[in-house]
Amino acid sequence: MDVNQAKQEHLLALKVMRLTKPTLFTNLPVTCEDRDLPGDLFGQLMRQDPSTIKGAETLMLGEMLTLPQNFGNIFLGETFSSYISVHNDSSQVVKDILVKADLQTSSQRLNLSASNSAVAELKPECCIDDVIHHEVKEIGTHILVCAVSYTTQQGEKLYFRKFFKFQVLKPLDVKTKFYNAESDLSSVTDEVFLEAQIQNITTSPMFMEKVSLEPSMMYNVTELNTVTQADKGESTFGKMSYLQPMDTRQYLYCLKPKPEYAEKAGIIKGVTVIGKLDIVWKTNLGERGRLQTSQLQRMAPGYGDIRLSLDLIPDTVNLEEPFDIICKITNCSERTMDLVLEMCNTSSIHWCGISGRQLGKLSPGAFLSLPLTVLSSVQGLQSISGLRLTDTFLKRTYEYDDIAQVCVVCPFTSNEC
Repeated sequence: MDVNQAKQEHLLALKVMRLTKPTLFTNLPVTCEDRDLPGDLFGQLMRQDPSTIKGAETLMLGEMLTLPQNFGNIFLGETFSSYISVHNDSSQVVKDILVKADLQTSSQRLNLSASNSAVAELKPECCIDDVIHHEVKEIGTHILVCAVSYTTQQGEKLYFRKFFKFQVLKPLDVKTKFYNAESDLSSVTDEVFLEAQIQNITTSPMFMEKVSLEPSMMYNVTELNTVTQADKGESTFGKMSYLQPMDTRQYLYCLKPKPEYAEKAGIIKGVTVIGKLDIVWKTNLGERGRLQTSQLQRMAPGYGDIRLSLDLIPDTVNLEEPFDIICKITNCSERTMDLVLEMCNTSSIHWCGISGRQLGKLSPGAFLSLPLTVLSSVQGLQSISGLRLTDTFLKRTYEYDDIAQVCVVCPFTSNEC
């Protein structure tokens, strides 16, 4: 049997249309100079054109709205809306009409029908209308499958379906970077800075309504995307937060472990879940889109068995004058250590005090503060080096060089030095 003939035998007709907002009308202005042959003819025609903006006829953007002429692009995170209509083209009453709409993706099949109950009857020239909505959460090929089943007056049960294929594109390119930084002096954990680079890879500008970081249960987050002026915060991107096509914007966040996790673990180790980015934008005439990234993971920096950090060190010191520093020694291992401190002088840094002294036992996760005195015999930016810690239990020595840098200046004039 011929396919077209089989289609004509059906008493019902199915129409499916995508619902999208209209766009502003654009025209191509044609102008010339007054001394040219047309004179002001082109200008008169543009002023008489109802689609142009009065007083700005040479602008391409008009005042009218244009209905969509094609399916258009649909991007990940937007809402796909479609209008489904089943019309009775015959001259007889059709019974038990059931309209079903499914969306097939590469990983799943979703039922989008507003109602799964059958309509008792449909008279000639009448129709059944339905509007479906779906927030697109996958990239790639999507197939909208619309199926219609009904019963004729003679009791014959008929069934047909149509397929509508479309592609879902990626609207944003999101890249993340992690930076580790020393936290405040009262904490034994490190702060983490997250930089999120967001690029608009569509062909139209976006209004970035919200870009936020939802932290995991282990962290507190502070957004660093505002400039504080006169007790009020203003976005670093200005009042109009538009992102033009192919433009990139950087967002910065500071994450700090919650006290209960810091106190419990001492130092967070291994791979930890930071959180996920929540991005909301609007395009064209207010069409809204939203994306949430997967959980971002960060590898905590490895400090080995012992971590040595500085709680106190001056920025600038005088040449050949002793200055004080405070070191923090943290046991990052899972065993108790018995530590001995050795201080080795370098060509410019000289330690003041007794080398080889006992620091005592340090349990897992515990730390101790160690005040030390240093002097420098060379001017300029000098690196603090030469500390050695030995665990007498395992006879293992840990070397610490380039711990920090200090600027050494001469307290006198250059001629006197």
